[in-house]
Amino acid sequence: MERLPGLNVANFLEKRQLLIAINCIAALSIFFFGYDQGMMGGVNNAKDYIDLMGFGHVDPVSEEPIITDSLLQGGIVSVYYLGTLFGCLGGGWVGDKAGRIKTIALGAAWAIVGAALQCSAQNHKWMICARAVNGIGTGILNAIVPVWATETAEHTSRGQFIAIEFTLNIFGVVVAYWLEFGLSFIDNGNSEIRWRFPIAFQIIPLLVLLGSVWFFPESPRWLAKVGRVEEARFILYRLRGSSQEDRERAELELNDINNIVALESKESKKNSYLHMLFGIGSGDLHTGRRVQLVIWLQVIQEWVGIAGITVFAPTIFRIAGFDTFKSQWISGLNNIFYMFATLICVFTLDRIGRRWTLYWGAVGQGIAMFLAGAFSKLGQDATARGEIGKAQSYGAAAASFIFIFTSVFGATWLTVPWLYPAEIFPLQVRAKGNAWGVVGWSIGNGWLTLLCPVMFSTIGSTTLHIFGACNILAIPIVWALYPESNQRTLEEMDLLFAAPTPWVWDAEKKFAELKEQQPDLVKAARRGEHVVDPETGVLVHPTTSKADDAIHTESEEHVSP
Repeated sequence: MERLPGLNVANFLEKRQLLIAINCIAALSIFFFGYDQGMMGGVNNAKDYIDLMGFGHVDPVSEEPIITDSLLQGGIVSVYYLGTLFGCLGGGWVGDKAGRIKTIALGAAWAIVGAALQCSAQNHKWMICARAVNGIGTGILNAIVPVWATETAEHTSRGQFIAIEFTLNIFGVVVAYWLEFGLSFIDNGNSEIRWRFPIAFQIIPLLVLLGSVWFFPESPRWLAKVGRVEEARFILYRLRGSSQEDRERAELELNDINNIVALESKESKKNSYLHMLFGIGSGDLHTGRRVQLVIWLQVIQEWVGIAGITVFAPTIFRIAGFDTFKSQWISGLNNIFYMFATLICVFTLDRIGRRWTLYWGAVGQGIAMFLAGAFSKLGQDATARGEIGKAQSYGAAAASFIFIFTSVFGATWLTVPWLYPAEIFPLQVRAKGNAWGVVGWSIGNGWLTLLCPVMFSTIGSTTLHIFGACNILAIPIVWALYPESNQRTLEEMDLLFAAPTPWVWDAEKKFAELKEQQPDLVKAARRGEHVVDPETGVLVHPTTSKADDAIHTESEEHVSP
């Protein structure tokens, strides 16, 4: 094949330029995701919206929202996560059947419909349905976009590209916040444009995504899986380069992909969501174990405290003595710090790995949570005693640790729980596997969206100590159960999870054994010589498929997780 049919950017760009173009399109989806998350915070403070939905009113003196039906307010927000739950499962199924590009287009179109319904809502029933529809579209995109990005990237820079995309994710949060902050000055914040326009604004990146994604190449790994090998070969050539050396390495990478496709077809016959969840019929691929890992990693991501900070930060700023306007300004500034902190992950994730990124993040976040909770409590006690000066000092200290927490989270735990699910699953169910990660995110986010207000109203700042403890508990969990995926090809993941137990030390031991037994399987080829770096393609002789023998040499029995 000399070129792809039609107008496709892969016909004109190659190597890093093509990868950057792909990640720009993926970043549009991630930007929408961040914007959509950040948008509801401002919408919930709009007077016209509160009156129209009927869950409260705005105090005419303080201009603060007074919520009389918190269940309705929380339900409108959290039904979105119910939508993402169903959307990601549908998106994963479609993604493995119809391909990554068509699924991205489906998700964008669905989200456009959801956004249009939201910005035209006339009552809370309408809004609840619209939020659910919008959530389905978001779930579809979240299930498939990270998979498309990781399947096209080289593994030495896979984490970097995903981290860049999540910088755009928080940029979406920032845009949503400051757009709504500016609109709050129109008609003294009483106009319906304060909430309808921000909702409608998200349609712009979605339209760009829907119109442009058709001109981008399909995942070569999905193409190889469905037997379209010549297209896969051409796209790999364009992704890896056009020199003779680059083409040889791309050919070896394609051989490795084909071997893994053959292995997975023999090893696992049952690939429904139910079979994946319980590890039924996956043999030594241990798909069920991987599903549990990605679900709980996303749940833990929420419990390390980011959801709590979103809820409690305004209270801390009030303790510090900031008025409503200044609290809003500082919250927006915190989001900007959050966005720039994600750039740290761009430069560290592929250098120190996924595990160490989670380690140092949990330590920094845990310390910040404990201290923010302690200073908040001291500030509240000082306020009760009438010591306003001390209360403001304590509040300012607590606010500083809020900034530290969000910065550390942006540099660590924001990205890894989204990258890991897109890396570790077998090719035949990779989109479905990533969908399970979105299921975990939906459960964790939806759960805490409803639970956090109750926790803070009942035990106050002690809630932050609970989040701090969760950070400490996360360290041994990651250490014991989550193998390192950094600097390993997507095809090596089946070897990494071949061990009969879930422990990391067993996984690494089994991986090393399989590498030693089949050295050609996991070593890259560069100018015809074997090297340790496997990025440019695993060297497997085209005439023999050794992957199947490699996994079964040491383990004859199939152990479900």
